[in-house]
Amino acid sequence: MLVAAGLAVIAGLAWAYTVRMASEAADMASMADMAMPAAMAWGAVDLLAVLVMWVVMMTAMMVPSAVPMVLVYAALQRQRASGVDHLSTALFVAGYLALWAAFSVLATLGQGALNSWTGAPGGMIEVERPLGAAILVLAGLYQFTRLKRVCLAHCRGPLEFIFKQWRPGRAGAFAMGARHGAYCVGCCWPLMLLLFLAGVMNLLWIAALSTFVLGEKLLPGGEWYGRIGGTVAVVSGILLLVPMFR
Repeated sequence: MLVAAGLAVIAGLAWAYTVRMASEAADMASMADMAMPAAMAWGAVDLLAVLVMWVVMMTAMMVPSAVPMVLVYAALQRQRASGVDHLSTALFVAGYLALWAAFSVLATLGQGALNSWTGAPGGMIEVERPLGAAILVLAGLYQFTRLKRVCLAHCRGPLEFIFKQWRPGRAGAFAMGARHGAYCVGCCWPLMLLLFLAGVMNLLWIAALSTFVLGEKLLPGGEWYGRIGGTVAVVSGILLLVPMFR
């Protein structure tokens, strides 16, 4: 119960910060539309702020789907260590989030490049139609790849993952969490690119993707759930290009 409550607090705080940042980004975009013809180039402080935004946003989106894995780890760790070691569980979570932080670095650099290319303000970047279509098709096709299936299977099978990947000690806890994070990033990174379609800080888009990831990992038949979503993404990408050829 303590572990579950801790994860709920982490996710809750991350969602609260994400909602606040989304509101501020929307206000900034509105002000820029009225007062500035284009966004200014980012400096180091801007990149750091966007990195924090991505890290917190990934925490909000991904911690809920990792709850079963963390709870299974905490239970087995308690049995194997003959006692409660909350620090090991915390290090497992830290290892998991470290991989999403690494992804956030790449996402920040990508957003910075898009900012320079499009001149869009703040976190509300909206990509051009061809790039948006390419992202949709990429995310959709990835749902049918072997790598996706392997990574999703690890995310959906906490007992099997922990028995196969078990590492003793606190360093082992962090390593196990990082290994799980690697599979999770491998499973979801194309889906996270979809955040660029309607604006990185579009709150409805964030909530929709979070719900999709949660369902894909936790619902019965999650692999087919993901494939249906992949098909919708591919078709949407193709339809997005149709007006360009009229």
